[in-house]
Amino acid sequence: MEDRHGHRISYLRVSITDRCNERCAYCMPGELHEWLPREGVLTFEETWRLVSIAASLGVSKVRITGGEPLTRRDVVDLVRGVANIDGIHDLGLSTNATLLPKFARDLREAGVRSVNISLDTLDRQFYARITGRDFLPQVLDGIQSAIDAGFEQIKLNCVLMRGHNEDQFAALIEFAGERGLMLRFIELMPVTTTEVLSDENFMSILHARRAIEKEFGELIPEPGFRTNGPASYYQIPNRNQRIGFIGALTNLHFCEDCNKLRLTCDGKLRPCLGSALEFDILTPMRAGASDDELRQFFLDVVDRKPLQHDFRDNYQPNRRMIAIGG
Repeated sequence: MEDRHGHRISYLRVSITDRCNERCAYCMPGELHEWLPREGVLTFEETWRLVSIAASLGVSKVRITGGEPLTRRDVVDLVRGVANIDGIHDLGLSTNATLLPKFARDLREAGVRSVNISLDTLDRQFYARITGRDFLPQVLDGIQSAIDAGFEQIKLNCVLMRGHNEDQFAALIEFAGERGLMLRFIELMPVTTTEVLSDENFMSILHARRAIEKEFGELIPEPGFRTNGPASYYQIPNRNQRIGFIGALTNLHFCEDCNKLRLTCDGKLRPCLGSALEFDILTPMRAGASDDELRQFFLDVVDRKPLQHDFRDNYQPNRRMIAIGG
């Protein structure tokens, strides 16, 4: 699949639930949230069918997201089904890691190759404050279980929050380095319907990089190193350690190489995270649409993919991040 701007779409992020056992301020702030009814969520068979159609159109990488995907009942069976779809060669999972000790080995055996884990701090009190849950010990156990399970790649993702976690950068880098894990710093984005992004709490990747360089020395750019995402990577001097920066708001070239499409757990295709555009594929599928008709639906959505996101234009999200999928 290729959109009108030359983006070749090979990566599908699949949300399998809107439920989560945490309440992160930048994703689902507050306790009040009305979960989707079971009948409003894609079944396993519907998920497999849509991923298969995407694979027939050139998608080769899938990342399973949520909510917290590991809260979905029989999640390993769902994941195994995705891994067995012809054309899917790279299967990843994004998680808060709180439930990984229970699932890590089974997920690895089911075909998950990589795991992205949210970790904004190593301070237990701050972790509880930002996530609404005192789960840091479980997260650390989850990270170790992922290491023990032998995933090909484990990335730690730290959301930058001015006035909150600047003092954690060095500790997070040391933590990741000691375990051979990749760490990425991510700018806060306007992806929740509750106002949390402001001049007071937004921190640019440039600010974070300068703070890190004061501690570790000038970072060495690695423009030739790429993953499936939009991160820019750097080597820490005198170390065999790489860190990444994702700057959706300050990187003017952020969208140039976008290869993603998102499928929400309630059956909406979203061509861009930073756009309110979404298209209901669940209704025609349940009304009896053929595979060819659904294939054309995918192509029509990709054709609507914008040139760039709307985050810099006073973007107002129409749904919370937890309902979209990370």
